Amino acid sequence: MRLSRYFLPVLKETPSEAQIVSHRLMLRAGMIKQQAAGIYSWLPLGFKVLRRIETIVHEEQARAGHIAIQMPILQPADLWRESGRYDDYGQEMLRMKDRHERDLLYTPTAEEMVTDIFRAHVGSYKDLPLTLYQIQWKFRDEVRPRFGVMRGREFYMKDGYNFDLTKEDALHAYNRHLVSYLRTYERMGLQAIPMRADSGPIGGDDTHEFLVLAETGESEVFYDSAVTDIRLGAREIDYDDKAQCQAILEEFTALYARTDETHDEAVFAEVPEERRRSARGIEVGQIFYFGTKYSEPMGATVVGPDGARVPVHMGSHGIGVSRLLGAIIEASHDDKGIIWPEGVTPFHAGIVNLKQGDAGADAACEALYAALSAAGLEALYDDRDARAGEKFATMDLIGLPWRITVGPRGLAKGVVELTSRRTGESEEMSPEAAVARLSEIYAGVL
Repeated sequence: MRLSRYFLPVLKETPSEAQIVSHRLMLRAGMIKQQAAGIYSWLPLGFKVLRRIETIVHEEQARAGHIAIQMPILQPADLWRESGRYDDYGQEMLRMKDRHERDLLYTPTAEEMVTDIFRAHVGSYKDLPLTLYQIQWKFRDEVRPRFGVMRGREFYMKDGYNFDLTKEDALHAYNRHLVSYLRTYERMGLQAIPMRADSGPIGGDDTHEFLVLAETGESEVFYDSAVTDIRLGAREIDYDDKAQCQAILEEFTALYARTDETHDEAVFAEVPEERRRSARGIEVGQIFYFGTKYSEPMGATVVGPDGARVPVHMGSHGIGVSRLLGAIIEASHDDKGIIWPEGVTPFHAGIVNLKQGDAGADAACEALYAALSAAGLEALYDDRDARAGEKFATMDLIGLPWRITVGPRGLAKGVVELTSRRTGESEEMSPEAAVARLSEIYAGVL
């Protein structure tokens, strides 16, 4: 993409309403525009990152054997009356009536709707296990929306739902989700720590939240510092292997890590003092096992091996897709702007032409742009007639991981400059070597 043809409305000044880093930088980098309290339009740069994150979520869900569907944003209230949640959910639920006076609600979560789909089409234990998920816009009418996409009213979320014959099978689904979430977050350059949490209005006894440590986190968390040393890495996972998934859950949850709702001072005191930590955390996902909480009242049953009908065991599993943008920025930025991890960057590299209009510099940039495209990499080519300082400031603000700087002086020596946004280190090399280096870097990411 040529920047002269792109829609990138960057701001030089920080909007007064932005209270935290991610909100400030998303507004300044032209990623979002507020339309109402807690409701945003996603502009091209922000939308590209949103889609990158969504793609990773889809890929890891498919890897774990989960099946994508799409449910409507509006739900009939009668489904929630069946489960008993309609009157209990609170004012966060946006309720409305259609022209026929039928009660509807704007989806905050979809346990009831997916249970209705299941009971209409699945009747035998032979069709289990089954996990359905969607990535869909949700709405919760927060009393004080703030912090940009971190605590908005409208948000983009992956919500998944497992259906299993027994509690043992459902707990394997729980473990499978935990493992797939760990891989999802690591691909985004994040360390999201699973912490014992409170179930809230979803219900259930078993639940973990995934939290990214950040000063602006809304939750107070307590943890054993050794938990930050654990990584899933590139290990091969067989999601059908119950023992392997259980072992990974135990590895990542054996050490103390809890949110303030479930914090236990007595248990925390058993952690060696030098490893006890308290901090703030940003919730980016949560998994639940809630048994037959929804299947029993809503009649979601199957015929079991003995011929008797039994309610299925269920769980739900969410990832805050839009919230993740804010979390990534909170975890990865400096005083110049955003620093995108390679896995979610909107463009893989930026090209800065130091002397637009110079025949040699223009030709070299065009050749680099074409070579990167041929290698399967998207470049943002700053071809504006602007000062070098302005171009560098824009690239630093929007946070592309790599920048290739092209100018007549370097070209006279046959080199361009490849710069890492994260470290600030630069290296001179031939244009061909720069393309080869970036291809190598992204080979393990794309």
